[in-house]
Amino acid sequence: MNSLAKVPVTVVTGFLGSGKTTLIQHLLANPNGKRLAVLVNEFGSEGVDGDILKSCADANCPAENIVELANGCICCTVADDFIPAMEQLLSRRVRPDHILIETSGLALPKPLLKAFDWPEIRSKITVDGVVALADAEAVADGRFAPDPAAVEAQRAADKNLDHETPLSEVFEDQIACADIVLLTKADLAGAARLEAAKAMIAAEMPRRVPMLPITNGAVDPRIILGLEAAAENDLAARPSHHDGEEDHEHDDFASVVIDLPEVNDIDALVASVQQLARKQNVLRAKGYIAVTGKPMRLLLQAVGERVRHQYDTPWGARPRQSKLVLIGEQGDIDEAAIRTGLGI
Repeated sequence: MNSLAKVPVTVVTGFLGSGKTTLIQHLLANPNGKRLAVLVNEFGSEGVDGDILKSCADANCPAENIVELANGCICCTVADDFIPAMEQLLSRRVRPDHILIETSGLALPKPLLKAFDWPEIRSKITVDGVVALADAEAVADGRFAPDPAAVEAQRAADKNLDHETPLSEVFEDQIACADIVLLTKADLAGAARLEAAKAMIAAEMPRRVPMLPITNGAVDPRIILGLEAAAENDLAARPSHHDGEEDHEHDDFASVVIDLPEVNDIDALVASVQQLARKQNVLRAKGYIAVTGKPMRLLLQAVGERVRHQYDTPWGARPRQSKLVLIGEQGDIDEAAIRTGLGI
């Protein structure tokens, strides 16, 4: 590659559990001839997604091209974390052809786009496009999208209430920043819910962008790599609830990391996670579990009460250590109550 050419970057955003890591796994397996690099940002001190992606490393995206930044939002630590990470990827002996950034599910994408104007990197990279993922089933059910009628009802009941929920603001900001929206888990949503989700998302979009239903992250990479949007130069077309603010807060959300003993009964663990979603309003849970008598680690991921799990790789030389990361709104996350709910 010509060293003077800007390296394109695709920002993958989307709410908690919308399928960002699954999409990037698919792109790593189907790079369309490109040498890729990945920057993964996690909310909380323990990362899971980076480990998942490193298990997919190959010649097109070696393990050293997968960089993980934990502890929240990269756009809040531009100088300390984001810029050095990007410079690290750009300084590889063999420069990547394309960089994928997986944001935290709670990240606001627009402040990240502003970071691409930093002098250290603005001449080296360009935002090829922002891809927003939305869980079609959840959106159709109104769980991660605003309900105008409900908001008006709340305002009528409480004259002091003049703002939207933190979750709806995050969702709207991600959609407003997108160059393309992928409606994930289309197989679970069905045709009617897909159409309902499309209508709800279209109502939030400040401009018309393509929407595409996908299942298990499967999408032709030519559709989302090579958009040439130069999004860093198009910020005015991407409105945010936080426009005009110098900083943005993440105090609305909290995470807790729980170490677990080896698990004998997977079904009981799943039931406990589902109960925490109901009683403690845990939005997202993910982690690796050591199951008694099993040589492979169990990857568990949950969005609300929807829990999925699968054995991914042998523990090998890794310590057999069960660990769950749970994320929810501030005030709902009670570590003691979560521990009790998990039976520890």
